[in-house]
Amino acid sequence: MIGVAILGSTGTIGENTLDVIARHPDRFRVVALAARSSVEAMSRQCLRWQPRYAALADAEAAARLRGRLRSEAPGTEVLGGEEALATVAALPEADYVMAAIVGAAGLLPTLAAARAGKRILLANKEALVMAGPVFMQAARAGGAQILPIDSEHNAVFQCLPLDRRPSGDESRDAGRNGGEAREAGVRCILLTASGGPFRRLPAEQLAAVTPEQACRHPNWVMGRKISVDSATLMNKGLEVIEACRLFDLEPAQVRVVVHPQSIVHSLVEYTDGSVLAQLGQPDMRTPIAYGLGWPDARLDAGVERLDLCATARLEFEPADERRFPCLRLAREALRYGGTAPAVLNAANEVAVAGFLGRDLRFTGIAPVIEATLSAVPAGAADDLEQVLAADRAARIQAGRFLKEQAT
Repeated sequence: MIGVAILGSTGTIGENTLDVIARHPDRFRVVALAARSSVEAMSRQCLRWQPRYAALADAEAAARLRGRLRSEAPGTEVLGGEEALATVAALPEADYVMAAIVGAAGLLPTLAAARAGKRILLANKEALVMAGPVFMQAARAGGAQILPIDSEHNAVFQCLPLDRRPSGDESRDAGRNGGEAREAGVRCILLTASGGPFRRLPAEQLAAVTPEQACRHPNWVMGRKISVDSATLMNKGLEVIEACRLFDLEPAQVRVVVHPQSIVHSLVEYTDGSVLAQLGQPDMRTPIAYGLGWPDARLDAGVERLDLCATARLEFEPADERRFPCLRLAREALRYGGTAPAVLNAANEVAVAGFLGRDLRFTGIAPVIEATLSAVPAGAADDLEQVLAADRAARIQAGRFLKEQAT
């Protein structure tokens, strides 16, 4: 039995992970569940799965959960506080760690899993965006194995040559799952984007869109923050940075193409003119099952079969960085390097929270990010403290710019 710890268990990725695991009860056991503060959802999950540990970053919420589970799930130990997430990420009995906490909050527990040498099913892109070199070095030093779960990066992983994917003892070097991509004849990778709910909305109407409209993704079921990132295309910008870190490619080798059907999840172009693509339904259970079963088996994920005749049409078009400036800003942060991606991510989290709280217009998100990138100079990102200091500074500046726009 493979022990699995799920960071972000009450979110969309966490729920989908549990759905896949439920289909293979003889293969996996849930040893730990972790989230921020969702007492109700965590209580239901603990009663269903009876994990050895449950962790909530909010200490008060953890206390309420502890009281609720004392009689109903006495075998589950409840941990509270931010450090509790890192504790369950490094548990000896957790062979695999699903890293699915959204945003910067997922960095420290994902780093703990890397240092503990876990197989990390990486759905938290911010760990690589904010602290790519630090995270990859921690994974190599700890002997961790990184399998991308974002649908785009998982698709790229599947399209790489078999002998260039990690396997056997070589899999303990986290950089090998993409570091030799160029030697394998990879010219570039193409990350697909749906274009979000506002792809065809007239530009003059973008300022009036509501959080509810932005969270109504045409193809995927996602959390509110990620849904807004998809609507601004910042999600794709963060994925460009993540892809460069994962697959050791230059920024020019990572392209974005808008594909409204969300059937082709990404493509790899080779120097001989071949282009390999991974296709499937827009359902996160596919990459989750691939990560759980790799390299031995493809697991039943409960995903509906893809009927290409019913799909009928696959369309592609360039990503418009003038209409969606967040994609341009992400590329600029990648080019600056150092702590600039951490500043980008922090400013985006502040701006999106402002939009979701109705303190900022949709069209104000990119200006807050751009102003913050200008106000917080990029420095070295050689250690975790430098990254966290940049994150703190960026949040302060972004908060100021947000207030200015709100007034």
